[in-house]
Amino acid sequence: MIDSNYPRPQLCRSSWMSLDGPWRFRFDNDMKFRVPQDVPDWPLTINVPFAPESALSGIGDTGFHRACWYEREFDLPDDRHGSRVLVNFGAVDWQARVWVNGQKVVEHQGGHTPFSADITFALIPGARQRITVWAEDDPHDLEKPRGKQDWRLEPHSIWYPRTTGIWQTVWLEFVSDTYIRNIRWTPSLEHWDIAFEASIVGSEPEGTSMVVRLHCGNRLMAEDTYQVIGGEVDRRIGLSDPGIDDFRNEMLWSPERPTLIDAEIKLLRDGQVIDEVISYTALRSIGVQSERLTLNGRPYNLRLVLDQGYWPESLMTAPNPDALRRDVELAKAMGFNGVRKHQKIEDQRYLYWADVLGLVVFGEMPSAYRFTRKAISRLLQEWVEVIARDISHPCVVIWVPFNESWGVPDLPTLSAPRDAVQAFYHLTRSLDQTRLVIGNDGWESSATDIIGIHDYDSDPNHIRARYGPEVKLQEFFDRRWTAGRILTLDGHPHRGQPVLLSEFGGVAYIRPDDERFEQGWGYERIDDPEEFRRRIHVVIDAVRCTAMFSGFCYTQFADTFQEANGLLFADRTPKIPLEEIASAVRGDHHV
Repeated sequence: MIDSNYPRPQLCRSSWMSLDGPWRFRFDNDMKFRVPQDVPDWPLTINVPFAPESALSGIGDTGFHRACWYEREFDLPDDRHGSRVLVNFGAVDWQARVWVNGQKVVEHQGGHTPFSADITFALIPGARQRITVWAEDDPHDLEKPRGKQDWRLEPHSIWYPRTTGIWQTVWLEFVSDTYIRNIRWTPSLEHWDIAFEASIVGSEPEGTSMVVRLHCGNRLMAEDTYQVIGGEVDRRIGLSDPGIDDFRNEMLWSPERPTLIDAEIKLLRDGQVIDEVISYTALRSIGVQSERLTLNGRPYNLRLVLDQGYWPESLMTAPNPDALRRDVELAKAMGFNGVRKHQKIEDQRYLYWADVLGLVVFGEMPSAYRFTRKAISRLLQEWVEVIARDISHPCVVIWVPFNESWGVPDLPTLSAPRDAVQAFYHLTRSLDQTRLVIGNDGWESSATDIIGIHDYDSDPNHIRARYGPEVKLQEFFDRRWTAGRILTLDGHPHRGQPVLLSEFGGVAYIRPDDERFEQGWGYERIDDPEEFRRRIHVVIDAVRCTAMFSGFCYTQFADTFQEANGLLFADRTPKIPLEEIASAVRGDHHV
């Protein structure tokens, strides 16, 4: 069984130890200190993995801070397995250096992706160990991927408080001298098989073998042994075709039937197990057919909600692991079959629950806000790491490298930003040919598998007139959109891609007793709860009944700081009953 609290659910070991909890802490705004020995004192204590800007960190300082330091001691457990110790960081924003007992063990750039290091060489036998982390995150730097993090002192418009330093779990795992570093699953419905890749590192990867056992419920699907060659295993695991469609469909993953295939993976030398992990995969495909999206080869209509992935007390970090599961459950309870994670690379445990409970997810890269060689280089490095991290999750069906031309300005007139969008599209397709890619969501599309449209007109009559059956397709694509934007760039006409209304709604309701009542906003604000209820129904109904779209994405899941256009309040309390939202989303009745 997968431990749902384990920070990396698709490569799960039994021998591990969390380093979350109290750490010594200090800011270093003037960048005075270069190594741990330079740090003179530790005036603060922080609760990792919460960023210092958050209340749950115990600090709650939302000012401008260029850099910060962390330190804590830990004891190695006597009953640990294996001879080597790895330290893992889920995410540190934006740049990190790590020392153990004063010896540097790893550096990393990229605020949304994991990194790790073998720290065995730096450990002191029989002593308490000391780990020190330096994190640098210039709050004014617009050339790095920052997503919704504001560059102003106070959150404004659609941007939110900053996140500095450690914001996902830190943990140790204990392995043998030779161990499994990573794995990748790639299902194929066409061939009814699953590609399996693994890399093995350590002192002697040659001469080892790997046993892979797949089972679905009580049914054994495969049990094979492979020799490790060149530190790798790269094989296709053929599955017995169940035959008639009823049996085949039971094996396929979808939000309605999220069937998972559990995996046990053992690394052996001379018949003895030297490393063992558990994982999972699924059989599913995403594609396009006759201008419609397909899931598992059949037309599938997406009912998405835009999810910022913030909590008021903990910012981008879930207040506890159960909150990640709860957000998946709430999205499903509101009738949605997917989420567009907006400008955030979410905790892997959220993707685990989306896999388990059945919820499709769009993986979207957080934007930078300047177009320079440095910005594109940083985006590229981190985007490749994002894809590598999440590529085996069946819930992830669409990749989105750019949103609303953020960080790639003047696409209709400038060739360099245009080339960047197209390059990221083709790079993403080359790294993962099993998913679809929206090159630039919202408008100004060029290289893309889906045309994404953002339209916040909440008048249902306007929606029906704009997207109704009487609208000719060419007229639709020739139209000017928000702020004079065009839907597709010159030279990139519609080629039969599905059309998705990937942002709409944005209707705000704020309780009169809410401290944000005066400042809170949405794309339309309604102060009467009954009118809010009615508007939600009529707007979603107008969009849902529009045959032009292969799906929609309502803005948004929950209120997020000053942005009050959630279906839920920030504490996840529903603004109207969940079953009423679900009725509108699924179309159980017409308004």
